[in-house]
Amino acid sequence: MEPTRPERAPGGHARRRDALRDLLREAGLDALLVTDLINVRYLTGFTGSNAALLVHAGDDADAGEDRTVLATDGRYTTQAAAQTPDLAVLVERACAPALLAGRDGAIGFDSAHVTVDGHADLVAALEHGDLQRAPGLVETLRAVKDSGEIDALRQACAVADAALAGMIANQGLRAGRTEREVARELEERMREAGAEAPSFDTIVAAGAHAAIPHHHPTDAPLADGDLLTMDFGALVDGYHSDMTRTLVVGTPADWQRDLHDLVAEAAAAGRAALQPGVATRDVDAAARDVIAAAGFGEQFVHGLGHGVGLVIHEAPAVSATATATLEAGMTVTVEPGVYLAGRGGVRIEDTLVVTDDGAVPLTQSPRGLVPESRDET
Repeated sequence: MEPTRPERAPGGHARRRDALRDLLREAGLDALLVTDLINVRYLTGFTGSNAALLVHAGDDADAGEDRTVLATDGRYTTQAAAQTPDLAVLVERACAPALLAGRDGAIGFDSAHVTVDGHADLVAALEHGDLQRAPGLVETLRAVKDSGEIDALRQACAVADAALAGMIANQGLRAGRTEREVARELEERMREAGAEAPSFDTIVAAGAHAAIPHHHPTDAPLADGDLLTMDFGALVDGYHSDMTRTLVVGTPADWQRDLHDLVAEAAAAGRAALQPGVATRDVDAAARDVIAAAGFGEQFVHGLGHGVGLVIHEAPAVSATATATLEAGMTVTVEPGVYLAGRGGVRIEDTLVVTDDGAVPLTQSPRGLVPESRDET
């Protein structure tokens, strides 16, 4: 079936495709086949469950024909017309092979998102062209957010902030409630505040469970004196937030205050290190060195953070082995933690955007150990 040929319309998605064309020309590619649905959404705004996109290196406006084509199936004809009015749309069930049929030239594909069987189908469909591996090109663009993306991330963070504030105001973190009840209420409150869904399975870990970084909530009740770690986020307009707060149920013990103060100091050091031009491994080191100097280096068992956007974990990585360098517009988490087996643990996490003047937190919830405190540690 021939694609429809609408008029081109300017906009953020068109600018992203133009930026991708620069990368295609640098890589010596005539076009890129995009099959990952997150990347299709990033480049077009289309949110259906079956789609592929063929982006040519040439400027569509000067091509004499629509050279960038979105393919989807008949279920999404109306949706595609509404969400991608500036693109030609090809209606075919087997989207990726249909886009390659009759094409020639050097066509890149993201090998990270294509199976062996899928690759065979693409080769058979292309026939005369040269199919080349080209992983990570769209992800490179996604690492630096535009203003619209940052606004969506800010809204997602505000939803999570509102959920936690409402929970605390309603005395929802009291002894006797179970981890599952707290997790369920956080997720319900995020939906009530405008979330499409939680960003990921909410972590609520009380007492000794707080020493398990990715603990799954159970029916264990909260008890006075427990450390309580909550790691959660909201999905808004396709973008995720990510935040962790560790609070105490009741009155904190001295060792809990000391541990929380240490992690808070490490988090502050990590946030301060978020500057354009800084290697992300150096950001990790800034926080990790604080914890190691206090003798708890072996109890900080994960990387400091990660990029966050259309996917909850995306580029750039912020860890001791990361190779990325920060740029203005990147959005990352800073989440140091110390975990003491059998006793509990503390993790403090924020989502931040890197600017030319340093990092700006998008999550705004107080970081203090005592829930009633509105003062940041």
